[in-house]
Amino acid sequence: MNRILTIFLVLCACGECIADTIESADSISAIAFSKTKQMQEVVVSSNGVDRIKRQPFNTISIDTKTMETASRSLGDALAKAPGVKLRENGGVGSDMHVLLDGFTGKHVKVFIDGVPQEGVGNSFGLNNMPLAYANRIDIYKGVVPVSFGTDAIGGIINIVTHRRRKPFWLDASYSYGSFNTHRTNVSIGRNFKNGLFLELSAFQNYSDNNYSIYVPVEDFETGRIDRDKMERVERFHDTYHNESSALRLGIADKTWADRLALNLNYAQNYKDIQTGVRQDIVYGEKARRGRSVMSGVEYSKRGLAVEGLDLMLTANYNNNKATNIDTSQYKYNWFGEKKKLNSPGEQNRQYMESSNNNFNAIADINYRFKRIHSITFNNSLNLYWRRNTSLLATEAEKDYIPKYTSKNIMGLQYRVFPTDKYNIVVFGKWYRQYVRGPIATDVNSSNFVSYGKSTNSFGYGTAMTWFPMKGLQVKISYEKALRLPTIEEMFGDEDLEMGSVEIKPENSDNVNLNISYSFRFRRHSILLEGSAVYRNTQDFIQRNIVDLSGGKQAAAYVNYGRVLTCGWSLSARYNFSNWLSVGANFTRNDVRDNMRKMIGTEMPNVSYGERMPNMPYCFADADVMLSWNDFLKSGNTLSFKYENTYLHSFSFYPSHIGEFNPDYIVPTQFSHNVILAYSMKQGRYKLSVECRNLTNELLYDNFRLQKPGRSFYGKVMVSL
Repeated sequence: MNRILTIFLVLCACGECIADTIESADSISAIAFSKTKQMQEVVVSSNGVDRIKRQPFNTISIDTKTMETASRSLGDALAKAPGVKLRENGGVGSDMHVLLDGFTGKHVKVFIDGVPQEGVGNSFGLNNMPLAYANRIDIYKGVVPVSFGTDAIGGIINIVTHRRRKPFWLDASYSYGSFNTHRTNVSIGRNFKNGLFLELSAFQNYSDNNYSIYVPVEDFETGRIDRDKMERVERFHDTYHNESSALRLGIADKTWADRLALNLNYAQNYKDIQTGVRQDIVYGEKARRGRSVMSGVEYSKRGLAVEGLDLMLTANYNNNKATNIDTSQYKYNWFGEKKKLNSPGEQNRQYMESSNNNFNAIADINYRFKRIHSITFNNSLNLYWRRNTSLLATEAEKDYIPKYTSKNIMGLQYRVFPTDKYNIVVFGKWYRQYVRGPIATDVNSSNFVSYGKSTNSFGYGTAMTWFPMKGLQVKISYEKALRLPTIEEMFGDEDLEMGSVEIKPENSDNVNLNISYSFRFRRHSILLEGSAVYRNTQDFIQRNIVDLSGGKQAAAYVNYGRVLTCGWSLSARYNFSNWLSVGANFTRNDVRDNMRKMIGTEMPNVSYGERMPNMPYCFADADVMLSWNDFLKSGNTLSFKYENTYLHSFSFYPSHIGEFNPDYIVPTQFSHNVILAYSMKQGRYKLSVECRNLTNELLYDNFRLQKPGRSFYGKVMVSL
């Protein structure tokens, strides 16, 4: 961390010289133009959330400032939005997915400032990035603007980072808590008078994740697992840590560019692997480590050549190396006891390095004319290739069949906003994907050949928003959408996730409706919101558990006929002045099997009409926050926050199988958190203490994997 800060200070010193040179070279008229543009940019930034709300797309915008005192990640912040649930396999650093209106995992795409994050590695995952990294989080549910150049069916999450204008700024925080958990974040930046800027963010997470769980334990003498006897044990092989940094250097507010920036990100991580896809399987030495280097450039200009013509260009290259280590000669149980294996490898003997290369480029052109019309064209290109190298032998051995995919999405959108009362969008998208990789030639997967295929398709949609009266907004949208398979679904992770290059894209008809009403009277404000979704999906991509030899298991992705999603969510929030805030969200989604006959046969489908497995369908949350301004001293604030989360039980097998076996049920859960925070000198210094899962409830998620119990955290923040 000290080395990173030293490099940044050197760059700042160099920046002073560069700034002086550029400033002396600029003409007086150019300086005046720059100042004018800077004033305009401030207005746009301040209204960012409001501009998002006025779009015809079903969008939620989360201000992370209100949550930053908690010792949490960006992923935790998402869980407070209606229709959104965070799904985690365990503690810090565990695999995480977002459930959004009945769609989860790969159905929901993640962006940072409009740049897709697929293939960037675990360290820059939502559950690792600190809250302070983002200014706000925009959640698009269902239909998405073409400017993102994406094929998401479930929606997208766009992390919008800070665009600070102060000459110098520094944000830093440190938290420590249960299970020896440490989180550190430092963000520092310098803006020069002539538009040159430097920004550096660095953060780390560390945890032993040695929380207690209740499980049946295998008896090595008899080889039996007594599922009726639950033992309280401590996780003993689940340490995780990551270190990440993001450097941005650029210039803003010039006649030839509103913003030109170069980005360089570096991250590394290490994780002990404690369990497989189910908690029955225990590992004692299996591990994974990774390293990611990402470089990129972004350019934007309003009024390019003619008034109303805006251009944005981004390009990024990422090299991500992931190494899976599974060479132990022993088998472990939950007591930490070990038994010698006949052959090495707790899951599948390997010492494998995967070199993942990802290139992404986006061009977005928007033209506004006659005040009420705009046309947007977007082209997004993504290239990905992976090469595996086995390090088991004395000499490294490379796979003779590499894995490669290219994806190109073009979109054209027309928007008309004749009055402040309504605006309408219509759009079309063209999708193309090519994939090549290994495919087995026999049932035993003993021989592989290279296989390639192409996908070409067209999609379209429309969206509208209407303001029938003050405070009331109605949004409705429809899309004929295509979701192309992701890297994990096609190629797996070379360990516990099995992919297939033959997997087909998903086709879906999506309808979204959102109605919101806001009311303000003196010191009172109320926001009421309701959403409904309908999605009819063909070739739904589902993540299933598959049994392997020796009682081992893995996860595999398969196409599943037709799936019908119908759901709704309600949200309400009341604020009184600046000292009381009360809010609640409730969501119910029915994601059901819509195949009358079994795939490829004329036999009736016994699961027809049942809920899809491993999919939460009913959940809610609520919170109350009290604030005392000028507490003890002017400019200081004491706040107390209580929040809870409810999850209804669900089965991770089809209900006609799972509902009669408690081992296949994720039980109903109701957990509580409390946070006490003290802010000093108008928020420059903050202290907080937090208790999660106050009543020590047993919390579970994917395939009944248990999450941490009661835990305590303390946090210190400085903002200059």
